[in-house]
Amino acid sequence: MEPPTSTAVLRRLLALLPAGRVLDRAAELAAYESDGLTAFHQRPVAVVVPETQDEVVATVRFCRDEEIPFVARGSGTSLSGGSLPVAGGIVITLNRLNKILRVDPDQRIAVVEPGVINLAVTTAAQPYGLHFAPDPSSQSICTIGGNVAFNSGGAHCLKYGMTSNHVLGLKAVLATGEVVEFGGASREQVGPDWTGLFVGNEGLFGIALEITLQLLPRAETFHTVLAGYRTLEQAGDAVAAVIASGLLPGAIEIMDALALEAAVAAVHAEYPPNSEAVLIVELEGPREGVAADRVRLDEILAKSGAVEVKVARDGAERIAIWKGRKSAFSAVGRLSPDFIVQDGVVPRRRLGEALRRIGEMSRAAGLRCANVFHAGDGNLHPLILYNGKEADGLARAEALAGKILRMCVEMGGSITGEHGVGVEKRDYMPDMFSADELDCLKRVRAAFDPLGIANPGKMFPAAEAPVLSQHGLHPLEKAGVISRE
Repeated sequence: MEPPTSTAVLRRLLALLPAGRVLDRAAELAAYESDGLTAFHQRPVAVVVPETQDEVVATVRFCRDEEIPFVARGSGTSLSGGSLPVAGGIVITLNRLNKILRVDPDQRIAVVEPGVINLAVTTAAQPYGLHFAPDPSSQSICTIGGNVAFNSGGAHCLKYGMTSNHVLGLKAVLATGEVVEFGGASREQVGPDWTGLFVGNEGLFGIALEITLQLLPRAETFHTVLAGYRTLEQAGDAVAAVIASGLLPGAIEIMDALALEAAVAAVHAEYPPNSEAVLIVELEGPREGVAADRVRLDEILAKSGAVEVKVARDGAERIAIWKGRKSAFSAVGRLSPDFIVQDGVVPRRRLGEALRRIGEMSRAAGLRCANVFHAGDGNLHPLILYNGKEADGLARAEALAGKILRMCVEMGGSITGEHGVGVEKRDYMPDMFSADELDCLKRVRAAFDPLGIANPGKMFPAAEAPVLSQHGLHPLEKAGVISRE
């Protein structure tokens, strides 16, 4: 297919990088139309493929000068539409900035570029007995740049926290074109926590170019337990009991019957039969400490109404348990042609109630809903199954998702735990924040991106209009590439 009609702006963009690294053919752009939230799609004008930090900076400055919106993208695993392209804008894909620049076992840090895969950091740190703690389900493919943008968590965030707890410093190019350095290699910082502010900005401030990560010693031993329950509410109540006891497991996860069915079919995972829900609890740490905590955990599970408790006998069984859990999202695709994943949070003490209400709402909507979630911190991941070929399929699924999010807020929780707001949940921000609070967030964003060109249309309730130049028209409008009609 021939390239689209050339414009002065597009020609200058094509000249910015070496041949072949600005994509503008329809077939090339098709792969970038959506991220992990495939219900939404938008074709960008072009995709820029930089290979160095300087090329990223040059591209951002080009966008600033031309007032062209841009979206940074790693592996495109965002489940909230966070890396969805913007109409009339470009995508800056960071996959080729994939170098682990330094691993320092003495300081327990790794310095990496944004395109480095999450799991690759732990692989590089393993020879030193270290690991990178945040472990999203997509850790084998998601990038550190995306983890930073959305403050990703994972199964072990109960004990170790989110990405923000493990980023010590970073170098970034802001939407203004300014290159900044925040934080550093030390865990002791003086002054404002600019690094903490940048992590979780969802790409609205700029692009991280170099990230300094904290590494932690790998646990001496693990104790991984599967407990099967007759009801999802029982499993939720068991989580509350474990936390109330004072135990701090490395991870506490729940999967319901529908998610179990999918995981078994996909990766042949073995879970307690005849269970409506499975609880996964993993203790980790020094051998003596885990041995003592194991006794307490056994007592709690014995009183929780579990129909069966199974302990992983070795590393292979532990890996098999986690393989089933981490494959759950993709495995649900075996049960339905389409599904959306939500990401609300409720207080742990209300987990059982929340799960019961989700069941009631899904039955009332006539939609199946698989539940897979980080139970330890109340982070729900309802997977709502629907058929996109039905005229109202997506609308019904989104309506149910909205009810679940509003329930989370009503219970004192949040509309997101780790997936971010993106484009999907932006209209629920007023349910959680007042008008003054939203105005404050917008003003913070404007301090980093006064033109509003970095990932516009995300997070804030009202869809942002194309950025206007001082003369009233977007440059691509003047070039005839986009139209508001």
